[in-house]
Amino acid sequence: MPFELFLALRYLVARRKQAFLSLISVISTIGVAVGVMALIIALALMTGLQGELRDRIVGASPHIYVWKVGDGLTDLPGDIARLKQVPRVTGASPIVLGKALVTAGEQQAFITVKGIEPASEGEVTDVGARMIKGTLSALATRPEDALAGIAIGQALADQLRVHVGDTVTLMTPEGPLSPFGPTMGSRRLEVTGIYSLGLYEFDAAYGFVSLPTAQRLLARDRPDFVQVRVDDMYAAPQVAADIVQRLGATYVTQDWAQMNQSLFSALWLEKMAISITIGLIVMVAALNIVASLVLLVMEKSRDIAILKTMGAGARSITAVFMLQGLIIGAIGTLVGATSGLVVTWVLDRYKLIRVPMDVYQVAYVPFKVQADDFVLVVLAALVICFLATIYPSRQASRLDPAQALRYQ
Repeated sequence: MPFELFLALRYLVARRKQAFLSLISVISTIGVAVGVMALIIALALMTGLQGELRDRIVGASPHIYVWKVGDGLTDLPGDIARLKQVPRVTGASPIVLGKALVTAGEQQAFITVKGIEPASEGEVTDVGARMIKGTLSALATRPEDALAGIAIGQALADQLRVHVGDTVTLMTPEGPLSPFGPTMGSRRLEVTGIYSLGLYEFDAAYGFVSLPTAQRLLARDRPDFVQVRVDDMYAAPQVAADIVQRLGATYVTQDWAQMNQSLFSALWLEKMAISITIGLIVMVAALNIVASLVLLVMEKSRDIAILKTMGAGARSITAVFMLQGLIIGAIGTLVGATSGLVVTWVLDRYKLIRVPMDVYQVAYVPFKVQADDFVLVVLAALVICFLATIYPSRQASRLDPAQALRYQ
């Protein structure tokens, strides 16, 4: 074992007269550990929340919306066929969107009506796979003498106090024309399915009906948009640009990243702010390391002088105190990183932190540790601890042996 490392380890285990220095070293180690653990937990929280919201939003919505300016989607079969030929496109389905007021007894709510083709909706969203009661296919297989069907979210069903088989009334502003202008359209629908996407914005505010039903309710003679799904959601912006290039400038696209840009920008900014704020804990711990090493240099000035008279060079003296600071930082970083991983796993595995779903869009706070975030935190903590050792170590190496021994 190099004598520099031997001395560094020996100085960490203080004798009775130097118990105060040992206490400062322990406090410095705990400070580093707490800072690293808190930073890992904070990053895991923001990363998990971003990922959960992204997955649920993308699962509830298509990757890309496509529509045509001017006369609209007049050649729907041809447009869908051309869209499916675009590289990386895995599915395309037409929709109609509109606003409506849904009532059930004395309960009512404003919702977005989405007219879909149940057979192809599963190619572009996860709604069909998230049905907890009934099926989407029931929207298109209703008997001719039966009421048209509607699939609603679990939160909306709870608000309206309805179940599968109950009847609701849908009122839209696009009703038939009268001598006094347009009237409210009204139609009774049967609840044929209840879904749960886990995103309150959709579960409480969307109702799915068949495409012909939506066109009659909203007075549309053709679909408004074509939903498109790609094999990699991160490639959606490039695919959207490719669609416009292939189909022509009259076609307009909007991908999921554009529609939710403000949300994810705010989450990213919050993640950075939290990281910087909690990272100050590690800086405080580094100052404790500086203080402990400065006091140790003052305490060990006689030892340093003797080592120099015996032939120890300035580099060796510097290495002794740098190694001591790095050992404190390494132990603190190891303990903090391990504790952070354990805490985040427990919090995520057992979903311990519950939040109001109507406020945060999710029912619990998810935690996800990314490998690059974890490595960055560990390396940053070690670098900060190393930088904290430079000043006291250089001061120790510059100590004059004659002056140190004269006053001992």
